[in-house]
Amino acid sequence: MPQSTRSSESAPTLAEVARRAGVSTATASRVLNRSARVSAELAARVESAAHDLAYVRRRAPSTRDTGVVAVVVFADPLQYHVDAFHVRLLSGLRRALPGADRELAVFTVPRRSRRAPLVRYLCGGHADGVLLVGPWGDIALARLLHAAGVPVVSLGRPPEPGAVAFVDADNLTGARDAVQRLCASGHRSVATVAGPPDTAVGADRLAGYHQVVRQARPTVRPAVAYGDFSSASGEHAMHRLLDQRPDLDAVFVASDQMAAGALRALRRRGLRVPEDVAVIGFDDAPVAARSRPGLTTVRQPVEELGSRALELLLQNPVRGESVVLPTRLVPRASG
Repeated sequence: MPQSTRSSESAPTLAEVARRAGVSTATASRVLNRSARVSAELAARVESAAHDLAYVRRRAPSTRDTGVVAVVVFADPLQYHVDAFHVRLLSGLRRALPGADRELAVFTVPRRSRRAPLVRYLCGGHADGVLLVGPWGDIALARLLHAAGVPVVSLGRPPEPGAVAFVDADNLTGARDAVQRLCASGHRSVATVAGPPDTAVGADRLAGYHQVVRQARPTVRPAVAYGDFSSASGEHAMHRLLDQRPDLDAVFVASDQMAAGALRALRRRGLRVPEDVAVIGFDDAPVAARSRPGLTTVRQPVEELGSRALELLLQNPVRGESVVLPTRLVPRASG
């Protein structure tokens, strides 16, 4: 979405939208409220102006809470239903709900989908606050929510510093701890299966890997392949790494779901874990304890992330406010 050209932090007005579109304020109001038919060309001009200025019809002041907190999860719906992270997160959110008179409204939104209906709902006075979960991309949605006076918190570091309050795990330190364990164990060809580099969590865990490997050079040889946090992508990435680096003896995988796929690839290549290749994951998802061998991993406190994010949201946080929770290495048999 295009960025606003406004130099002020104040919310744009209907009159400004009308001036930008070259129409009267009454006409702009009719277009945005859909209260009268206008030409397609004129409607497009007004809607484009409102989009560019991040104009949102302000909700009327309310004397009572709606009792609803909106949770917007940016993920493919199929992945949302199979990823234990979301189950654990919602558990933490529900435990933190203050009293029985509040409810969660959960929306799953593919990353590349059109968001206009969602924006109209979230900015229309239907929720007391919005929690953004996952790789939500550009900051346009957060800007629209701020302009509409809707409290918003990101679960995960936002794509632009200071754009929105957030709660996150210390992904950088967690990744460093995992890779340092592999290097300290004497491994000399340490690769990583990284998450999408255009997401904060993928970038932070990859940065932690690179920091440790750079410190260990020239004794440790790096290699990187990318996945999308799914099990299938971890399996494919592991095969690519083994093709590139036959002498590979350790791998840090940026999620336990991808690590489960990596373990399958190693078994299919006839390689033993940890005797031939040591493996460490990230998340401490249920699949880590079920794996054979048990998966050494980095635990992030998912339930606490949810509860702390909801607490912050209900305090009407300021932009840039943040809570970063520590991670912990959980040793098992894989590495």
